[in-house]
Amino acid sequence: MIKKNPPRSSWQSLTKVPQIVVLFWIVKLLTTAFGESAADFSVMAINPYIAVTGSFLLLAVALTLQFKTKTYRPAIYWSAVAMVAVFGTMAADVLHIQFGISYLVSTIFFAAAMLALFALWGKVEGTLSIHSIHTRRREAFYWLTVMATFALGTSAGDLTAMTLRLGYFTSIILFGTLIAIPALAYWLFRVNAIAVFWCSYVLTRPLGASIADWLGKPRGVGGVGYGDGLVTFVLLVFIVAIVGYLALTHKDSWRLRQKSKQAVEHYS
Repeated sequence: MIKKNPPRSSWQSLTKVPQIVVLFWIVKLLTTAFGESAADFSVMAINPYIAVTGSFLLLAVALTLQFKTKTYRPAIYWSAVAMVAVFGTMAADVLHIQFGISYLVSTIFFAAAMLALFALWGKVEGTLSIHSIHTRRREAFYWLTVMATFALGTSAGDLTAMTLRLGYFTSIILFGTLIAIPALAYWLFRVNAIAVFWCSYVLTRPLGASIADWLGKPRGVGGVGYGDGLVTFVLLVFIVAIVGYLALTHKDSWRLRQKSKQAVEHYS
């Protein structure tokens, strides 16, 4: 029996965010590391106030483009994520450096802010699934939550590496182990997919930040010593290459997957 395709809007509206595939997590980890190294490098290379202001303006431009687009576009989406990573790092660092707020306090603050956003988002929209991001309000909740997770991750990474004196490499092992827990819980016990996604999403931030710091910071403070500038450049090259690949192949596109599904149904 031949089935008619559903209206174009029914599958096009699903494409404001990417499909969660392996490359999603790879690019997410790269952008978190990029945000850490780029923020540290720009603050040191130029005036900190100019760096923070500039990153905020670039974030505003990236989010404006993301909200204006009607479908998921890899370059626009990941540019917004990268700028959230940069500005989120600076926001967490400003609280500590400029206002003297400890990493423990800022970690608790950003964790509370994130949980409050989750609670409000769930109450207003009835779901925290990123598969349902097809209205402006849900998209606003999504990006506010993303910003909170990045700021939280920055503070948590600095908390373990500096306040608790675990160092960058030990922090990598710690967060790498923690991020494996929700993944195993999902694969082995089919724990709620939405909870697993957000737990993993939060933990990629301190993991990526710890990797960037370990690679970029001097040996005297526990790093490898490649420098934040070089680490930023290399990460950017990898991000551009993978996002370019996604843009060409649509491997993480809901639109492509939905159209493929419709094609199968059409001839079934």
